[in-house]
Amino acid sequence: MRSVIFIPARFQSSRFPGKPLAILRGATGICKSLIERSWDAASSVASVDDIYILTDDHRIAEAAKPMGAKALMTSQACRNGTERCAEAVALLSEVPDLVVNLQGDAPLTPPHYVEALLSKMREDPSIQMATPVLQTSAGHLEKLREDRRAGRVGATTAVFSANHDALYFSKEVLPFYDNAPSNAVPVFHHVGCYAYRPETLARYGALPEGPLERREGLEQLRFLENGIPVRCVEVDAQGRDFWELNNPSDVPIIEDIMAREGLV
Repeated sequence: MRSVIFIPARFQSSRFPGKPLAILRGATGICKSLIERSWDAASSVASVDDIYILTDDHRIAEAAKPMGAKALMTSQACRNGTERCAEAVALLSEVPDLVVNLQGDAPLTPPHYVEALLSKMREDPSIQMATPVLQTSAGHLEKLREDRRAGRVGATTAVFSANHDALYFSKEVLPFYDNAPSNAVPVFHHVGCYAYRPETLARYGALPEGPLERREGLEQLRFLENGIPVRCVEVDAQGRDFWELNNPSDVPIIEDIMAREGLV
């Protein structure tokens, strides 16, 4: 099955303008932009036929050239990365069987997270789209709670059914957890990455933005609000820490993770 990775990246972020070009220092002191580190993350995924950066800003498209990345220009009318992916499929000479949306603010996404999505969808043709979820550690959960206490809108949590179809995604820390002693923290961090079938993307592009999507600012809720199941694929951290770059305050957190894990 032919698969492609799209990396949606827009310059005008309300919480962090110019975010794709923000500089992140790696463990050896090498500085790269966020979009370059996202490209590096996508390039490490096995069994993918092509990778494209999707943007509506020529500054990002120009930044892609020195690193040898392919960029597709999409319209400014796209309200989120999934709409941008839906539009970009029509720009390809050949429609792929699977499309991955590796969001441009998640450079710490390990390749095995994306590979797990592709594997699950290749195994089960009934899955229309899939997204990774990562069970939080106590320390990770405290970072999520600290963001909320500080009034920062950051990471997303996921709640799902017994068959791992999503019930809800939220910027709040869900489900309620009272810190009772437990061997496992029952909170799952939603990793900002999706795999879709092209026909599912086409349906999404034709649907209106829903009230929950608008309130939470989470594009994936449009699927749930219209009865389209989203399969949550639980992934193993394998010793890797995960964090997204949502706010300027996330830069030192990500740089600290890269330093600890030896990521150049």
